[in-house]
Amino acid sequence: MKKILYSFLILSSVALSAQKNPAVKFAVANDIVGTVGMFNARKAIVQSSNAYKSAAGLPQGLKKYSFLAERGLTEVKIKSGFEGLDRISLAQLNEQNGLPENTPVMIEGYEFPDTSVKIYGDIMGGTEVKDYNGKKTLFLTVSNLK
Repeated sequence: MKKILYSFLILSSVALSAQKNPAVKFAVANDIVGTVGMFNARKAIVQSSNAYKSAAGLPQGLKKYSFLAERGLTEVKIKSGFEGLDRISLAQLNEQNGLPENTPVMIEGYEFPDTSVKIYGDIMGGTEVKDYNGKKTLFLTVSNLK
C-alpha cells in the first residue's frame, strides 16, 4: 500500500511541476524569447508589437514558437540601437547546470525541445534541475509574468 501511495505522489508531483503557467505571456523579438511583462517594463525600447491570439494566426517567422501560442504570442520590434539586451541559449543554460546541451528545458511548464533557442536574461527567475520523465531536466521560472 505504501508503494502505491508513494508512486502516486511521485507521479502527481511530476504532473504538477509540468503544468503550464497561465500567467506567463511570451513575446519574441529578434528571434529571442522574452515575456510581454519584460517588454512592458522597457517600453522605451519597443518600436512596435503585434499580438497573435493563436498558433494558427502566426506568421511564418514565428511558426517555430507555435507551442508557446496557446494563450497568444506577441512579436516585438525593438528600436534600432537597443538590441543589446542580455541573452542566452537554452543549450548554454543546460551546460551551466551540468546537463547535456540538447536536453529539453521546461520554462513555466512549456517544454522547449530546441535548445538552440535563445531567451532574454531579463525573464530568468529561478532555475532548478528536476527529474522529468526519468531524465534530469532544467526547470526555469520566469521573473516577470505579467
